[in-house]
This record gives sequence, C-alpha cells and structure tokens, in this order.
Amino acid sequence: MRFLFVYSIVFFLHQVNGQSVLDSNHTVQLSQITIQTMAAPKDLQRLEPLQGTYLFSGKKNEVVSTSSLDANLTEKTGRQLFAKIPGIFVYDMEGSNQLNIASRGLDPHRGWEFNLRTDGVIMNSDMYGYPASHYSIPMESVEKIELVRGTGSLQYGAQFGGMLNYVTKQNNVDRPIHFETYNTYGSYHLFSTYNAVDGKYKKFRYYAYFSRRSRDGYRQNEHTDYNAQGINFTYTPTENISLRVAWVRSDYTYRIPGPLTDAMFVRDPRQSMRFRNYFNPIIHIPSISCKWELSNQTKLQWMSSAVLGARNSVLFDNPATVRDSINLSTFQYNNRQVDIDHFNSYTNEIRVLHQYRFRKETNTLVAGLQIMNNQLHRTQLGKGTAGSDFDLHLVDPVWGRDLVFNTNNLALYAENSFRIHHDLVLNMGSRLEIGESRVSGKILYYPENAIPVTIQHHFPLFGASFSYKPFPQSELYGGLSTAYRPMIFKDLIPSSIYEKVDPHIKDAKGFNAELGYRGTAKNVKWDFTGFILQYHNRFGTLALTDQNNNLYIYRTNIGNSLTAGIECFIQATWPLTHMSQLTAFTSSAFMDGHYTSGSVKAGNQNKSIIGNKIESVPSWISRNGISYQLKKWSITGLISYTGKTFADALNTFTPNATGAIGLVPDYTLLDLNTTFKFSSNLEVKASINNILNKQYFTKRPLFYPGPGIWPSDGRNASISVITRL
Repeated sequence: MRFLFVYSIVFFLHQVNGQSVLDSNHTVQLSQITIQTMAAPKDLQRLEPLQGTYLFSGKKNEVVSTSSLDANLTEKTGRQLFAKIPGIFVYDMEGSNQLNIASRGLDPHRGWEFNLRTDGVIMNSDMYGYPASHYSIPMESVEKIELVRGTGSLQYGAQFGGMLNYVTKQNNVDRPIHFETYNTYGSYHLFSTYNAVDGKYKKFRYYAYFSRRSRDGYRQNEHTDYNAQGINFTYTPTENISLRVAWVRSDYTYRIPGPLTDAMFVRDPRQSMRFRNYFNPIIHIPSISCKWELSNQTKLQWMSSAVLGARNSVLFDNPATVRDSINLSTFQYNNRQVDIDHFNSYTNEIRVLHQYRFRKETNTLVAGLQIMNNQLHRTQLGKGTAGSDFDLHLVDPVWGRDLVFNTNNLALYAENSFRIHHDLVLNMGSRLEIGESRVSGKILYYPENAIPVTIQHHFPLFGASFSYKPFPQSELYGGLSTAYRPMIFKDLIPSSIYEKVDPHIKDAKGFNAELGYRGTAKNVKWDFTGFILQYHNRFGTLALTDQNNNLYIYRTNIGNSLTAGIECFIQATWPLTHMSQLTAFTSSAFMDGHYTSGSVKAGNQNKSIIGNKIESVPSWISRNGISYQLKKWSITGLISYTGKTFADALNTFTPNATGAIGLVPDYTLLDLNTTFKFSSNLEVKASINNILNKQYFTKRPLFYPGPGIWPSDGRNASISVITRL
C-alpha cells in the first residue's frame, strides 16, 4: 500500500499595476491529503542488464521474491516457488529435503543440469564428478531466487540448464541486533524452526541463522531430521570496497520408504517396502569474496569457495519385488549396502566489468578466470550391518568400489555488450574450458589394468544475444550459445562385471537458442519465449557381444536429442477498491523433446530410438493461479498440470514388474496458500497442498533411491508464524 503525503504552502504576489501587495507573512495551511492504492505484485521481477560484474542483457531470466510469495517455504514446494516460471519440471522425491528441478527437457535429479549457487557461490557437489547439489538450503533464509536460462552458460560453465542462484537474506537494519524466528507446524508431525539474528556495528554487518526440522513423511517408514546453520560477515572499509566471509552447512538424515510396483501403488500409495534404508548428506560451503569498485567504469570481484562433506547412504538396495525380510539361514535381516562419497571441491574465480565509450555509446566488457580443483572419493558396495538403525559401519572392511576422481579445470571467458543504438544492444562472448579428470583406485569385479583412466576436457564455447526495446516497457530479446556437460562418475564406472565402458566416450555438447518478447503495459505483465535445445552425445548403454560371443553391456554415447518449445507467462492485476486487488496469471510451456539419432539396449539387442520422446519430458506443464489481496491479507489458489512422460528412451508404455519403466501418467494438483501481515513484526502463513488428495508420482528413477514408483505427497497442511524483534 502506498501513501503519498502532499504538503503545500502557496504564496501569491499581487500584480504591481495599481494593486496592493499582500502581506508576505500571511500563510494558508492546506489540509493533509492521503492517497491510498495497492502496490503491484513484486513476486516476479527481472535482472538488471548489468548487475555487479555480471551481464544479463538479452538473457532469459527471472527473479522470484520469496518474501512476496503465498507459498509453502518450509517444505520447499517447488511448484509454488517456481509457479510463475514457465516450463520448470519438479521431481517430487524426498518430501521437504531437496529441490529437484529442471527446465527445457533436462534431467531434474537434484538440479544437476544447473550451475547451482547461493549468493554467487557454487554449491554443485562436484561439477565434473557428481554435479548434483547435496546442500539443502533452508528456504526461510532465502530472499530471492535468480534463474538465468541456457544462453547465460558462457558466464557460468558446463551446465546446459543455465544458472540458479539462491540469494539469502542480508542485514538490512542499522542497529546492533535484530531477530527473526520462523516456526512451522504441519501434517505428518511436521515441526520446523528457523531463527536468525543480524545487525550492524560501524563498518561491520552480520547475519547468522540456525534451522531445525523434523517430519514424518506421507508414507509409512518415512522420516526426516534436518538441521542447517549459516553465518556471514561483511566489512566495508570504504564506499568502494566490500569484504565478505560466509559459511553455510546442512545435515539431514532421511529414512527412505523404498520404491513400489504399479500394483502396490494402486493398492496403497502410502505403503512402504523398506524401513532400514537411510540417506544422509552432510555439506559445508565456506567462502570469502571481495568486491572492489575501482572507478565509475570498472568493477572487480574475487571469490574463493569450497564444497566439503559427504553423501552417505545405507540401503537394502533391491526393487520393490524383493522383500526385506528375515533370512532363514541366519535368522537376521540381510546385510545392507553402504555407499559414501567424500567431496572436496574448490573454486577460485575473478571477474571484472569495464565500461567504455565507443562511437558516443557506452559499451560493456565482462571477463573472468575460473579455476576448479575437485576431488571426489567414492567408496561403494560396502557390506553393512544387518541392523535397522542408521549405521555406516562395515562388517567387512573391503569396499566393492574404492575410487578417487580428481579434476583440474581452468576456464577463461569474456563477453562484450555493444550498444548499437540507445534501443539496441548486441552481446557477443566466448568461453574456453581446459581441464583433466583422472580416475584411480580399484573395483573388485573389474580388471585392474582398466584403471586408471584419464579424460581431457577441452571446449571452446561461443555465444551471442541481443536486446531491442521498441517501446520503453517492452523488450525483444534472444540469443544462441554453445554448451557442454562433462561425463560424470556414473557414466564412466561400470555398475557390474557385465559392463564395459567405451574408452572413447565423449562429453555431451550442444547449444541453446531462444527468442522472446517481454514487457508490461498498464496492469499486464508478459514474457513469451521460443527455444531450441540441442543435446549431442547423450549417455546410455548398448548390448554387445565379445569375440567369444558373450553378451556384455557397453556404456557409451547412445545418440542425440532435440527439444523445442514455447514458454508463456501472462499476469494481470485489477484494482477492486483502493484497499484490494485481484491478480491472475498463467505460466505454461509446450515442449517437444525427441531423439534425432541413436539406439539403446533392449533385452539382448539394440533398438533404434530415433523419433522417441526423451525421458521425463512432458509435452505440457501449466500452472495457473489467482490471488486476492485485501490490505495486509492475501490468498492464492494454484492449479498445476504436468503432462504424461516416459521413463525410458524406448518409450515403454506398459510398466514392467518392478515399476522402473513404463508410462508416468499426467496429474493436476490444487494448492491454497494465504498470508496475513499483522504488522512488520508479526506475520502468519498457512498452506494446504494437494487439496484434492491426488495420488501421483513424477518419475520412475532407474538408480538412487531405487528403481520403481516413488509416490509424492497427498493432502497436507501447515501453518507458519513469523516474528521479528
């Protein structure tokens, strides 16, 4: 709500021609005028063309302000957080633990097709060995989410999806101490508490938080214990220099209820076939950065960071058709499998932005250097205990796989923004990636001479984009950039004695292209984009025979794919009274993702997949919402539709016995969220997710956390109380 206070004192001097002069000390006091109106929704914005040392001109981007959302933040409900970003596919797998999302037909597993960051700091566990993010950020700590689609990859690196950056809350008060507590209660014994303290003293600012959450899942034998901490200090010795030291950490233990077959899902989607399976990532991300404004034209940023920690799991790792029951020969449960990944990933990056004059126009050059040194130590197939608790101890000290994956990578990049006209900007850039990955160690079932393996990464990447503003409040934008994704650990390591790896396996490569039109007019906001994503050298397996006519599985590049689509966002706001307004939006995407070449293993043969749909790529994703705001109260209804998908490249329609392959049906979900702001110090949020209690699942995974159906949450509710002091 806006208040405009107008105070005026008007003095009139009478004309001199034969008229008397007014007393100059005489004043007329006007009555106070108060104009009240509702502020336009600010939950979705765009990045500035230049922001810090980053160039976003001509790029497809969105900024989600979480503080302005009617959404379930505590449980990280992805379809609500990203409701107004068209085409975001949400993989509902682990309740409120992780966000698994993707865009434009890419794989959503832990967001590993994105360059994932928090406050600009990389949080992918190992960009070249295991690019998933195991750090679980508390969404209560996030102020906004920045998403830059594929054509921004020149500035960030290897990922096709672009960059996803969680910008956390910072100190914004001028007093020594300020406190916020965010407490949530909900279905399935959900209790969450987030507590933060921040302040300013002279040239120092700080922000620190502590978060805990406990929740039984929607399914039997499902439970999460989660905690996270973070702290940052900012020192500003001068107006032009800022130093920041930060550390964040997350640690959660998730008891995994296990996969289901289709018959089990139909009979009871809440049932569980496992009660001894656990997943436990512990991640630390320390960082230090410096921002230095050398002049009005030149800015410098340096950042050093690390991702340290482990991904732990102890599982009875079998399809749902294999029961976890007492072994009659030992009168105990069978031994579980223990897997532990140790992450030691280090990144140093320096960036510079310089503006210069050419032909009476201001142009901008962004350049940088990034150095990565990563070590992933993978210990797998350990023989765990026969117990039921979370226990990583081995009963046999020998690991089935004990491997070290070392990567050194250097990247140089530069992008120049040429202002051709005051309404037209052309951006051109390049990036050079040079690196090497080395695999060493042993696999019990694999020949010793097959390891070590050395992989060279040498990729020149190029891109161009433009921004044209035919009118002050609208923009035509577009671009094309090449991208690549390095082969990761799972693409290089045979999973059994019957597998072999192609010694000439290649990194995936391709390009992103897009053309869009966005803007605002009166009470309407829009963004329409057409895109193409070409993905060469996709990874997979083939069935081959050796010289003795023995069948084996060959892990290699299986073919190429192309995804084309249209993304559409329209939002309109209508003032109803000076104290209320109505907002409606649609955020929809149509995608056609299919294979253009290739074949995969089908039984003991290989079968062509040309023309088949890409796995987990729905033709339609549509989210539509309506919000009503009255003074300090708002309520939002959201309808989310996701089309059907296939679980495998063969597009198998009829599910197999384990439920690992087959059609994933389409589904529609209805959510309701409301917020009441009693004052700047007290706020209440309430949420009802999946009001119609739709029983659904979003994907049939072939690897972790086990092949089969993983039901998503049914109806659940929560209420949050936010207090600030």
